[in-house]
Amino acid sequence: MRSLLVLFSLLQTSGLAAAIPQTHGVHPSLLSKYRPTGTSWTCLDGTKTISWTAVNDDYCDCLDGSDEPGTSACPNNTFHCANEGHIGANIPSSRVNDGLCEPACCDGSDEPAGVCENTCSAVGEVYRKQQEAARKLQRTGSKIRSTYISFAQKEKRRLETEIEDSQRAVAMREKEVARFKDLVDRTEALSAEVLEHKKKSPLYASLITHHNALKSLQREHKKHLEREKQLSDILDSLRRGYNPNYQDMAVLEAVRGWEYLAGLPHIGEAEREEGSDEEVEKTTQADEDEEGLEEGEWSVLQLEQQLDGLLTVDHVSLLMEHEVYVDGSASVSPQHDIKAYLPDFLIPQFDVLRDSLVSWLQTLGIVKGHSSAASEATKAREKLNDAERNLGLAQEQLEKSREELADLFDPAGYGAEGEWKKLQNTCLTKDSGEYIYEVCLFEEARQKPYHGGSSFSLGRFTSWNPSPDVKEGSREFYSTQVYSHGARCWNGPERSVKLDLTCGTENTLLTVVELEKCEYLFTGTTPALCLTPDGDRESGKDEL
Repeated sequence: MRSLLVLFSLLQTSGLAAAIPQTHGVHPSLLSKYRPTGTSWTCLDGTKTISWTAVNDDYCDCLDGSDEPGTSACPNNTFHCANEGHIGANIPSSRVNDGLCEPACCDGSDEPAGVCENTCSAVGEVYRKQQEAARKLQRTGSKIRSTYISFAQKEKRRLETEIEDSQRAVAMREKEVARFKDLVDRTEALSAEVLEHKKKSPLYASLITHHNALKSLQREHKKHLEREKQLSDILDSLRRGYNPNYQDMAVLEAVRGWEYLAGLPHIGEAEREEGSDEEVEKTTQADEDEEGLEEGEWSVLQLEQQLDGLLTVDHVSLLMEHEVYVDGSASVSPQHDIKAYLPDFLIPQFDVLRDSLVSWLQTLGIVKGHSSAASEATKAREKLNDAERNLGLAQEQLEKSREELADLFDPAGYGAEGEWKKLQNTCLTKDSGEYIYEVCLFEEARQKPYHGGSSFSLGRFTSWNPSPDVKEGSREFYSTQVYSHGARCWNGPERSVKLDLTCGTENTLLTVVELEKCEYLFTGTTPALCLTPDGDRESGKDEL
């Protein structure tokens, strides 16, 4: 059949070559250049002038091939199909008059008349319906996208308010820190002399002496442990390497003595008995040692794990706490017993009255407060620490809000209009039967077994389209997300995902394909990629 078409095409070509119009196959933008000057015409590159009748005569006269726009005579040319009723198309000139009807040329103009049917009316109708459906989808998606942009604007206002509040909070906290720092400086200056006096007390001196003695014992204990380990290694080596049939009694006695002391079985028995474990023997020996401890004595485990902490205690703070404890114990007086005789509803009023009375008496100097200058300094230091901690939290919140505001309209982040912020941590899933694939936008992609079990990270969000040929902020830029550095495959690379997105009225995953080992391609749709159709923008239609 094809050979018949080709033969028919050749016959038609040979008979009708002269009848082909000179503008046949010319792109509309070049029609003005295909006009004769008298009976001649100049090639488009200006190198040659030929007869106007030589244009489209199926013979290549011009070096640039411009004299044969409607035939295949000149290589590397382009033929334009007008496709009336549809849209024009360009095909390589090598496909002209080849006996095959090109789908791109629905009007059949790439072949002689009568070879190919003109289907442009039907094709154009289908195309227009598809375009209208695409515009409708894009129009609906763009309305949803506009709500994303509105959300970003609300986020902007919220963050700006949050930044103003945080700035005020930081300023207030800074004043608070300065006030407490001044208070600490004054109270510590007053309490320094008192503190030095308390350090001379027998209790503090004894505490320091015991601390130094304990530290010295710890140092010597560590030396003995190291020497014991070295000796243990030597004896273990001897125990494993000696021959009881040939070694003298002194060596045998040394080995038997070490086995008894360390709680080890005879080397011959250890080889015969399964499950003999030196660690079990050592643990048993340690348990036996702990059975002989008196109440309050530390075990070996406590010495190993808690002794260092005991030696790092702040003795000055301990002395201050002891003073507060003593003052609190001495403050017990009959007034505390009065509450036992009062109804419950009167106790709060009693406490307020008591505190006011005591404060008034202390102000007049009639009674002396229980808290010393040193304890006041401790309280002031605690207040300063609290104030500094609160200042740090306020500064962290301020910095966090500033960073979020900067990222909100960053083209490399949530888009120049902030349209992607709404989708942060929005999770899309796709059930493949064996696995459930999930990608939480701007966070992480995961693979979850359908019937339970451990899930795997397929990567965390790394960037938008990384291609150097794609302009940052363009629609193509936002059409691809990259998730990388996921869990490493067995004998393979780290898992990674490329997420290709298109305009759609829903945020959803459509397909999941493993292109290479542990390299996945996800496809999906999102309204964030739906821009207002060109016709709507030109007519000024409101998206909403």
